[in-house]
Amino acid sequence: MNEKAVTSLFLVGPMGAGKSTLGRHLAQVLDRPFYDSDRVIEEKTGADIPWIFDVEGEDGFRRRERDVIDELTALDGIVLATGGGAVLNDDNRRHLHERGCVIYLWTPVELQLARTRNDRNRPLLQTGDPERKLQALLEKRDPLYREVAHAVVSTASGNLKKVTDQVLGCLGEHANR
Repeated sequence: MNEKAVTSLFLVGPMGAGKSTLGRHLAQVLDRPFYDSDRVIEEKTGADIPWIFDVEGEDGFRRRERDVIDELTALDGIVLATGGGAVLNDDNRRHLHERGCVIYLWTPVELQLARTRNDRNRPLLQTGDPERKLQALLEKRDPLYREVAHAVVSTASGNLKKVTDQVLGCLGEHANR
């Protein structure tokens, strides 16, 4: 069996890009286990992300995230949806890029805002101007997403089948390298 055929698929991108929704769907299509790094952190700590941010700060959360990304990227043949800030850590970017096929799910800020508007589980958006915050995050993180990614796919259409087909095409190209 071709070892590259079971390459893990890692989804990166900003909050509201659809990483978790698309990741669950891709895992079903590919018949692979699905992991969401934020959910794994919550399961390991027994606390939600806002609580971790409140108690440990962003640095504490990022340390936990680094450990979980290292653990999950070492698994074979999975689909992983990362948190939006996972690319901030050098080790995370290296592990993601070297251990699987990384797809950057690009989404315009306006759509991120619409998709996250009522979500209270996003500590970085608990601000008076979430749109400005999303824009600042994208400006800082977009180059990192592009650095780590093997391919960029837009989720702006909102068409799950179209985006799935594009990601599967990228995965196939990656496996044939």
